[in-house]
Order: sequence, then structure tokens, then C-alpha cells
Amino acid sequence: MCRHAAWLGAPRTLVTLLGEPRGLLGQSYAPRLQRGGRVNADGFGAGWYVPGRRAPLRYRRSVPIWADANLPGIASVARSACLLAAVRSATPGMPVEESATAPFTDGRRLLSHNGRVAFKAVEPLLDGRVPESACDSAWLAAAVFARLAAGAPLGDAVADVVVRAGTDDPGARLNLLVADGRGLAATAWNETLFLHLGEWGEDHDPSPAEGHGGTPFAGEPPDDEESWTRNHHANPAEGHGDTPFAGEPPDDGAGWNGDGDMSSGERGEGARGTLVASEPLDDRPGWDAVPDRHLVLATPAGVRLRPL
Repeated sequence: MCRHAAWLGAPRTLVTLLGEPRGLLGQSYAPRLQRGGRVNADGFGAGWYVPGRRAPLRYRRSVPIWADANLPGIASVARSACLLAAVRSATPGMPVEESATAPFTDGRRLLSHNGRVAFKAVEPLLDGRVPESACDSAWLAAAVFARLAAGAPLGDAVADVVVRAGTDDPGARLNLLVADGRGLAATAWNETLFLHLGEWGEDHDPSPAEGHGGTPFAGEPPDDEESWTRNHHANPAEGHGDTPFAGEPPDDGAGWNGDGDMSSGERGEGARGTLVASEPLDDRPGWDAVPDRHLVLATPAGVRLRPL
């Protein structure tokens, strides 16, 4: 039931998420870990943020990703510090059309859904919003966007929709991936999700004096640190019982354990970006499975894991 991936960090091109052999192009016809469906040929989409433009750019089609002759050229020049892309396997009975294809957008936000859910579990969460499409993923997007428009922080909005929909539909698969150009939120709920931390952008220079021309994140940064903390819970003192990843490494140095902690080290210290994906985008070491029923929050302060 679909595959998706996102990047937050120093600028990269869409090839980061799509490229062969294990990127979303390969996962469209040969996913390795997908629990529902064997081929993701019912459409694809991508979104990214560029300086000076508040809303993200989006490109989506209702054809298989391998059938779009324009995509390789677009992917090679679509460059951003925040990228999100998806390939779709439509739930039986759902429309195959561009309006049903992720990413869905609302203002600065991009949203993708990997899974399926009963409409009756989502309808009470719409709060008067009209979904873009008749598909279940568009309904979930509308529910999340309604909470964000009401002022809920990114992680809280996503968690509320997933937990409430999942409670009403125990068989639902509710892996959501949401970006706003300054942070990512992703859920693991009856589907696979992986993280790769400590990534560097394509233009990485080991000299700290040169940097990347200011903030390494996309779009319009928050006006002050207070607004960032309020909207993204980047301050560890405020959190929600979150588990720290890069940016605030745990003290025990034990790596992954039963609580989902990751020790400091080569992938945690000085991390300049994070990859989040339904399944690993390549065969390198360093991909870590996110425990089921957990929320991932990625911000410039690091990556945190929160139980749902």
C-alpha cells in the first residue's frame, strides 16, 4: 500500500529519494518490505521547498513512475533541504487520479499516507474539511490539515489523527509522512518505517567555517527560537516523553535498545540531515527500523521518537 520517503537537511536533489537501485523508483515495481500489494503503479508524486516561496512545489501524476519521461530531468534539478516523495498502490475501490496521489498539500504542508483506513474512522476527524479526493489518504490529509490550521503543533496533529483513526479501525495501516519545510513528522502504525541519521548533503564540506550559507533547512525559517520550540517541541525540556536521537544523544552509548534509543556516534553526532522511508533506500549500513506505533519528529535540533 504505497511507499514514501523524505529528506530534511543540507540541500539535495530528488534523486536522493527516487534513484535506483533501492529508491522509490525501484520500490515502485519491486518493494522488499511492503505488507500490502506488490507493485506501486497507480501514480507518484513529489514535493520540495525553495527559498523565497512559502508554499512547496509539487509534481504528481496518476501513471507509474517509470512511465514519466520527464521525471529524470526534473529529479536531477529539483533541489531542496526538505524533500518528500511517494509511489502509490491504490486501495481497491479507490480512484486512480492525480487528486488521489500524494503528496497532498495545504499551505506550507506536504502529506503522504502509506496504508489504508476505513472512512468511518476518519469522517469524525474532518472537522468540516472537504477532502481533495474520495480516497482514504485524502481524508486523512484533510483531518491532519484541519488540526494544523487550528494551531496544533505538527507532531500533535499527526499523532491525534493516527491514534483516533487507528483506535476506531484496528486493522488500519497508518504510516503518515508530513513536512512543512522546517520539520518532518512520520508515523509507524502497522507498516514499516526506517531512519538513516547523520547524513550529509551533496555539497558537504568538512570545513565548519564554510557551512551551507546559513540555515540548512528550507523555505522561511521561524522568526525566533521561541516559535520553533513552540511549534516543533525542539526543546527537550518541553517534550512529551520523547526518545532522543541525533541532537541529544542518550548517555548509555548502547545504541538501539528496547526503548528505541540510539547512541551517540558517527551517525548521531553533528548530523546534518535525516532520511525517513518506508523501507531502506539503499543497502548501506545505518538504517534503523522505527518501532511500531511510534511517531518520529525531525527538526534542526535532531530526531526524536515518541510512542503513540
